Amino acid sequence: MRRLLFATLLILATAFIARGQDRYLPVDTTIVTKYNAMINGEKFNYTATTGTQPVVIDDVIVASLYYTYYTRDVGGSRDTRPLLISFNGGPGAASVWMHMAYTGPKILKINDEGYPVQPYGVRDNPYSILNVADIVYVNPVNTGYSRMVRGKDGKMPDGKLFFGINADIEYLAAWISDFVSRNNRWLSPKYIIGESYGGTRVSGLAYELQNRQWMYLNGVIMVSPADYKIYESDVPISSGLNLPYFTAAAWYHGMLPDELQEKDLLDVLPESEEFTITTLIPALTKGGFITDQEKLAVARKMSYYSGVSEKVILQHNLDMPTRFFWKELLRDESGHMIGRLDSRYIGIDRTEAGISPDFSIEMNTWNHAFTPAINYYTREVLGFKTDMKYNMSGDVRPWDRSENNVRENLRLAMASNPFLHVMFQGGYYDGACTYFASKYTMWQIDPSGKMKDRLSFKGYRSGHMMYLRREDLERANNDIRDFIKKSLPDEPAKYER
Repeated sequence: MRRLLFATLLILATAFIARGQDRYLPVDTTIVTKYNAMINGEKFNYTATTGTQPVVIDDVIVASLYYTYYTRDVGGSRDTRPLLISFNGGPGAASVWMHMAYTGPKILKINDEGYPVQPYGVRDNPYSILNVADIVYVNPVNTGYSRMVRGKDGKMPDGKLFFGINADIEYLAAWISDFVSRNNRWLSPKYIIGESYGGTRVSGLAYELQNRQWMYLNGVIMVSPADYKIYESDVPISSGLNLPYFTAAAWYHGMLPDELQEKDLLDVLPESEEFTITTLIPALTKGGFITDQEKLAVARKMSYYSGVSEKVILQHNLDMPTRFFWKELLRDESGHMIGRLDSRYIGIDRTEAGISPDFSIEMNTWNHAFTPAINYYTREVLGFKTDMKYNMSGDVRPWDRSENNVRENLRLAMASNPFLHVMFQGGYYDGACTYFASKYTMWQIDPSGKMKDRLSFKGYRSGHMMYLRREDLERANNDIRDFIKKSLPDEPAKYER
């Protein structure tokens, strides 16, 4: 049951964000509502606070971010209660994905495998982590209801303040510091979680929060993270790491040889991973100087582990693009293409010919459920009503990807903070940010190996949004609960020899 407590409008120097002639949004406002829940076997009450909080740069309000903040009603101090700060990715994606399908107290009405059902709407999430941690879902500029704010001269701020790897990290860290101060959470154990591009974001935020805002974290969680260092590397890494994902997708669709199909997925993947590391990447390293005999042997084994013909792999010089794989895997079997973010999904293109799918079947499928749900939920349940458009995906271009040091900065944050733990979560059928690329990123964070006991990976039998599958929704939330428990220290921050 919901009970509206109060709505306060805190009007600062610039009162409203304006869009068009008659659409306005307060720069600084909160709406508070009360609920009860049954989560992980516990019945309790909780509070939802939703609204906007300004972004202040050089004492000037330049934007306002829309957020939703859930707190379990515990009474008294929150000094020992963990706070999880949640981001999605894109860049340009709203926080709706993990908010309405993963860790929050309400989730979409979808079936157990993640497909939309009608009527659309929301239901209780019995697996939410709200029983062990408070959560705030943050929408960066131009996502959700978050927008830039016009200056006194009527002009919008320069997009370079927000739209780039380092700009994004810098202003969000300052916003988080303000949020923590406003809500008296400085003493709480703090965690940040980011999905997809959000993995890049939270990797950088761990260091920025620690070094510029003097805020030390207990944990960083990366859900299907995007690592530009991989995408921008040479073929042996950027292409070679894809093979274990090809294996997973082919296994799901029954396209592997019988001796592999008869095994469980988790027995097959280690074989593909070992071949990738010991044979495929070294072969790709040789480029055009590989011998014909070795090239043929590698192509044959790639075909074995991918379900794609040896001939096609040779035509690509062992470097088969993922977009081609999505089109090719089922081309001769059923003529369907498979999904990018979740390759369990199949779709129909105009022609079976071609080198890439016409569209992303899985994203269109998900938007069936997410778009009506978030618009209904924010307005009718949380009570945040506005004529502004909720941007599921907003315009953040051009995005500055230069000076990307987030992987090294995460290492520095961990090295200087013995309390800081990092967990990766990934779906085996994710063809955009593959699970094996996440493992590679994890391995590269700490070349010394001295912090590997604070790094972990969890895999799931689904795709990019692995939590859409009910079984993985339960497992993944339990993995976060265990991660939080493990990273709450019972001794001083000190390295021992």
